[in-house]
Amino acid sequence: MSMTEDHHESGRQIIQREIDTLRAMKDALAGEFDRAVELLFNCEGRVIVTGVGKAGIIGQKISATLASTGTPSHWMHAVEARHGDLGRVRTGDVALALSNSGETEVVQLLPALKKLNVPLIAITGNPDSRLARNSNIVLDIGQVEEACPLGLAPSCSTTAMVVMGDALALTLFSLRNWKPQDYAFYHPGGDLGRRLISVAEVMRRDMGNPTASCEATVREALRAMGGRGSYGALSLVDEEGKLVGFFTDGDFRRLMQDGDPRLLDRPVKEVMTRNPKTIARDSLAAEAYRMLRDYRIDQLPVVDGEGRPAGILDVQDWLDVERGMNNQP
Repeated sequence: MSMTEDHHESGRQIIQREIDTLRAMKDALAGEFDRAVELLFNCEGRVIVTGVGKAGIIGQKISATLASTGTPSHWMHAVEARHGDLGRVRTGDVALALSNSGETEVVQLLPALKKLNVPLIAITGNPDSRLARNSNIVLDIGQVEEACPLGLAPSCSTTAMVVMGDALALTLFSLRNWKPQDYAFYHPGGDLGRRLISVAEVMRRDMGNPTASCEATVREALRAMGGRGSYGALSLVDEEGKLVGFFTDGDFRRLMQDGDPRLLDRPVKEVMTRNPKTIARDSLAAEAYRMLRDYRIDQLPVVDGEGRPAGILDVQDWLDVERGMNNQP
């Protein structure tokens, strides 16, 4: 091919070959996949993922995806396993072996896995291989023709493997009925952790969350707002302790510009923001930040399930979270 030619057509053909591989694999997916999901879901130990070469690299990714979505998993190199790493495997585990040919070094682990009574799931393109014949469950990716011009370099086969692994991991994930907060526990760092941190983890509470009766005067409200740890915002409650209004030092400054000499003696309920925007304490902090940004406000009251003030989220709190995440080692 001349270097002056467009290369995107070659790229499109390669992508199409991989799409065709996935389409064929999808259409063939059936009962063996169901059995694999059930076996993995009921696993009392760890999912031990193994392989060599490019399939081994894909296995590392699958193991990481399983672990991060609620299925405990370890990666084990098939060759290193024969030199001591088999000590990672225990009765109660499930093994997941990747090999397109089904005839790589992974087959050398079969006697040990049987001795440990560890069930084996194979992801392979050769259902007649030694690996497949000795596995409890075979997830067949089909007779894959690699996209490599020589038909040799793993490409379509590794794409099929990683997608099959994603299908397993994310089906298991859906069965666990995780909430975003559960997922966040395993992803505390970086941008993902920042987006999944809960409001309750960053809100201001106790002295940083002053409250007063909506029957108080503006003077009394300012006194309550100005306590140690406060940042110029006050939640106002009714007789049942439920949030009915919000008052900030910014509100007070704007009212002062009107020159009302009776302002300090007026009931705060006359000047407070009624039915303010609120957020639940178990919501994601990223959602709170979007509200602060979209409504162009600096503070947001946090309420519990009964509508009572649980805390205050200030835009500065989110900036502090961002700085903390960015400064992590």
